[in-house]
Amino acid sequence: MSNSDQVIIFDTTLRDGEQSPGISLDQGEKLEIAEQLARLGVDVIEAGFPVASQGDFEAVQAIARSVRGPVICGLSRTALADIDRCWEAIQDAERARIHTFIATSEIHMRNKLRMTPEQVKQEAARAVAHARSYTDDVEFSPEDASRSDFDFMCEVLQVAVDNGATTLNIPDTVGYGIPEEYAARLRAVREKVSGDYVISTHCHDDLGLAVANSLAGVHAGARQVECTINGIGERAGNAAMEEVVMALRTRPDYFGGVDTRIRAEELARTSRLVSRLTGYPVQYNKAVVGRNAFAHESGIHQDGVLKERTTYEIIDPSAVGAGGSQIVLGKHSGRHAFADTLKKMGYDLHGDALNQAFTRFKELADRKVQLTDADLEALVAEEIGDTVRYAFQLVSVDCHGGTNTTPTATVVLDHGGEKLEATAHGDGMVEAACTAIKQATGISGRLTDYSVTSVTGGVDALADVALRFEVDGVAMPGRGLSTDVVEASARAFLNAINRIVRVRDTGDDRTAVDRPGSLRGV
Repeated sequence: MSNSDQVIIFDTTLRDGEQSPGISLDQGEKLEIAEQLARLGVDVIEAGFPVASQGDFEAVQAIARSVRGPVICGLSRTALADIDRCWEAIQDAERARIHTFIATSEIHMRNKLRMTPEQVKQEAARAVAHARSYTDDVEFSPEDASRSDFDFMCEVLQVAVDNGATTLNIPDTVGYGIPEEYAARLRAVREKVSGDYVISTHCHDDLGLAVANSLAGVHAGARQVECTINGIGERAGNAAMEEVVMALRTRPDYFGGVDTRIRAEELARTSRLVSRLTGYPVQYNKAVVGRNAFAHESGIHQDGVLKERTTYEIIDPSAVGAGGSQIVLGKHSGRHAFADTLKKMGYDLHGDALNQAFTRFKELADRKVQLTDADLEALVAEEIGDTVRYAFQLVSVDCHGGTNTTPTATVVLDHGGEKLEATAHGDGMVEAACTAIKQATGISGRLTDYSVTSVTGGVDALADVALRFEVDGVAMPGRGLSTDVVEASARAFLNAINRIVRVRDTGDDRTAVDRPGSLRGV
């Protein structure tokens, strides 16, 4: 890759990213992130702001002394003492850069710096020259470039280049820029400021345009992008490195084939590390590294991805270290995805068995946002233990109870197209539901065993009820599954009754758990 084809990735996770409210990394944590950034293949690590605190100085110094590969950069204001402190921190690096800055917008010069434009120019010239006395790799930034008077900003940039700056960073400090406008500004800088330098972007996300502005800058000729892992940074954050890198890699047709040296397969791992150490969670729908970035729940999308991944994925999940495509089973999922997931779990269902399980799955998915493998295993165990059509199907169960109310249950069953309804009372709602089922079916007996377990965690966990119902000395197993314990119990109870009816009607007693007596007369 020639220099004109390479976009330098300048990572400022440890400097601008750490300035996010609530983030305070210790030396060991900053070093751990820096080592991972080196494995990721970033070109420049902005390790911190050495003059900000003794802790920051020591962390930058530790990174400079131990991390090899990337250029190690320290940020400094234009005060000469700040630049001295910055050099002291980074001087042991394999390759070192000093990044110095001063604001050039009228609002900053007047209200923050309280300096005249001429004073700002003199300060920039002096600072860059002083930094250049330490290293030949000096970067200069006119802070709040997007709101600066363009001609004045270019005067300052020219002074910086004349005094030895090798990189000119055009920061959209407050996220004010619009992509077309920002790109035009960078092109104009190249035309107006003479010399040999690299143009860099540094964009904030206050309007949600940090990545768009950065990419517009690259398209306009910028060959360095300043960014952070997961887009963390002050206020709304910075341009997200993973998005910039994968946009360039996915759309070489638009960006003219420029690329980075980033090892994209390390992106997901780096994202997780930064999230864990900073305590900043990654939003589920975050591009490239979010939990849902390669997850599909819509039945149409699932069908397409199962047939050909690229129908709905423009990035191969494995290319960024995210494993493979994820088929998430929920209420929007289709039969193809459901069958494929079961097959991967070892259940190869077809015909009526698949239809029966899929119907039950849809019923459960309407109540539970996402069904796990454990949920599906329980569902399959309940629904396909018998492939014959049951005599009684549960249509509904309606229960009422409370501290001062006698538990009451009304059940509606389907029996060959005929609706059977019964209402009963009990000591609890489970007993009331089971009694109502006995009344509706006309089958009496006694419950010998009853247990309920949670299939998965959470308030929407599936309740898995297992029981035995004894009629005329024969105990039949029953199993039911639902997010509601009473419904799960009713399903389990009806499951046992259906087995009894099946044995009575066919003479097949293979499903009996115990058979001490005869079923005649049931």
